[in-house]
Amino acid sequence: MTETDVLIIGGGIAGASTAYHLAQHGHDVTLLERGEIASEASGVNAGSIGAIGWGNAPDLEAYLTMGSLEIFQSLQLDLGYDIAFRQSGCLQAIHTEAQYVYTRDRVQQLRAHGHSVELLSSREARNIEPELNLALLGCMYMPLRAQADPKQATRALAAAAARSGARIRTQYAVTTVQQQPDDTYLVETSHDTFAAGILIIAAGAWCAEVGMWLGLRIPIKPVRGQMWATDQLPPRMFHTISSAESALDWHHAPGHDHETPPHLTHHGSARRTRHLYGRQTRDGAIIFGGDRQLVGYNTVPDPAGIEVNHAHAAEVLPLLSTLSIARTWAGLMPFSLDGVPLIGQIPQRRNLYIVSGLASSGFGRGPMAGKLLADAIHTGRPHPVLTEADPARCVTVAE
Repeated sequence: MTETDVLIIGGGIAGASTAYHLAQHGHDVTLLERGEIASEASGVNAGSIGAIGWGNAPDLEAYLTMGSLEIFQSLQLDLGYDIAFRQSGCLQAIHTEAQYVYTRDRVQQLRAHGHSVELLSSREARNIEPELNLALLGCMYMPLRAQADPKQATRALAAAAARSGARIRTQYAVTTVQQQPDDTYLVETSHDTFAAGILIIAAGAWCAEVGMWLGLRIPIKPVRGQMWATDQLPPRMFHTISSAESALDWHHAPGHDHETPPHLTHHGSARRTRHLYGRQTRDGAIIFGGDRQLVGYNTVPDPAGIEVNHAHAAEVLPLLSTLSIARTWAGLMPFSLDGVPLIGQIPQRRNLYIVSGLASSGFGRGPMAGKLLADAIHTGRPHPVLTEADPARCVTVAE
């Protein structure tokens, strides 16, 4: 049996960041990952880092995005990890008059609150992204947004945690979790048994499964996100790219109920909207994705959805219509039922914490989510912005 003060279940970016920041605070930390670090959603996403500035009154989203951006910058520039980080900026394409009006009003509101965004004409946008379709009505430009290699970044955080004294255990599949009478935790794995004073659930789309071992209902749903890539090309795309189509559709109808998270592209098998994000990686592949669908734990890409996404991307960057798809893949993202992350103590069990529910932006928000949780555990005083993410609002005892 191995004893540890803090045990983290999950080796994605949120778990790795929590381990790193707790180790930096001097805690005795062990992280368990059933596969390799970044083997699930944290390693197969687009590598987009969303940020539009702290604003005049930073809220939870500002902390998660801007705080994570600063952590990525520190990994690359201060700690010396090569994570292919680049603060490239993002262009969100506007296709229709309705999208233009919505985006124009949104830019005005964001700028009034101190955020760094601009509304560009299609000509202005093409000055900085030459392959953009001139038929677009314009773009929202977010200069602070960035990109990095998701596997390299997540593994860099785990390596930094290990360098700071945390124990990182890969290929340690958790088989059961028990709370002991003294409110410590006994965790059985494929290799060893761990006893921990504090347990942190950072298992991404599998958090609900871990919760069931403890008699808890954690309302996290696995949502399939799928992507495609071209072969390697010379530099043709310089920003991360998105589209205003889904932003407008979800603004009018988020589309969720007591069993369905908001901001999905499908209701069952029926498509509700198209969603788009992509970039050109450092090795030259152009990668895009967007579909978000509830299909259980199915990670097989849907060819029809890939085709729709490819056509959507080609509406923004016509060069893509001439390029074939070289590979496709999918991963499972942890969506909460109300669309808000779960970061903090689970009140039904002493010394039990969770960091999850970061949805499709887990890579870009996970580093700061882990830091906020680590700081809360270390000081005993959660940051006020975590009130919104309090697990007490939705975690219940299983019936």
